[in-house]
Amino acid sequence: MLVLLPPSEGKAASGRGAPLKPESLSLPGLAAARETVLGELVELCAGDEEKAREVLGLSEGLRGEVAKNTELRTAGARPAGEIYTGVLYDALDLASLDAAARKRAARSLLVFSGLWGAVRVTDRIPSYRCSMGVKLPGLGALGAYWRAPMAEVLPEAAGDGLVLDLRSSAYAAAWKPRGEVAGRTATVRVLHAPTRKVVSHFNKATKGRIVRSLLASASAPKGPAELVEALRDLGYEVEAQEPAKAGKPWSLDVLVAEIH
Repeated sequence: MLVLLPPSEGKAASGRGAPLKPESLSLPGLAAARETVLGELVELCAGDEEKAREVLGLSEGLRGEVAKNTELRTAGARPAGEIYTGVLYDALDLASLDAAARKRAARSLLVFSGLWGAVRVTDRIPSYRCSMGVKLPGLGALGAYWRAPMAEVLPEAAGDGLVLDLRSSAYAAAWKPRGEVAGRTATVRVLHAPTRKVVSHFNKATKGRIVRSLLASASAPKGPAELVEALRDLGYEVEAQEPAKAGKPWSLDVLVAEIH
């Protein structure tokens, strides 16, 4: 099973240990594209601060993020699972999983990123600020930039098992499973059952809980149909829509009665 996650906007501080070693990151096929984005981002932030803040979509209160980006090559690095914070990652709570579940997380979780393309939760990265919606001056929109390198690398990373896609739309734009891979992909919406509406906070929290439940239970669904049964066995209310034709992903709605 491969689980595709969005990153978090807010991130923990960089570590005090060794700096980024780009060659150590997973998915080495993305190395050249990562270096290009990293170089563009550092150059942007080392120049005109106001321009950098505008390009990155940062408020006045987040001005310090620009300076942080200038130090990405030398800042201490931490596992991505510790860098990413926020509602989804609080609910997932990787640190409190037992050793076996953490090993499953290391194998199966893939976090998409405007800067790195995608990383495993065990990959050591510095804290940064660069969302997939950013348009870097020399590269344009990052969602479009990443499509070609992702198309080369992600099908192999997906292997021959289930792909559980929990990304937000901005990050989903960087890679869309196609053909046979799409047929074993399931996308998930979380709906407030009484209103049938998506509410951002509990949408993220529930997705975090879903991933945690699957990891903690050692559940290993082989495909979307098996995922539906696994989630129901774990106590989730799930409505599934099979694709109308082959080569398209399944759509799952997880219904939540209370917002929390």
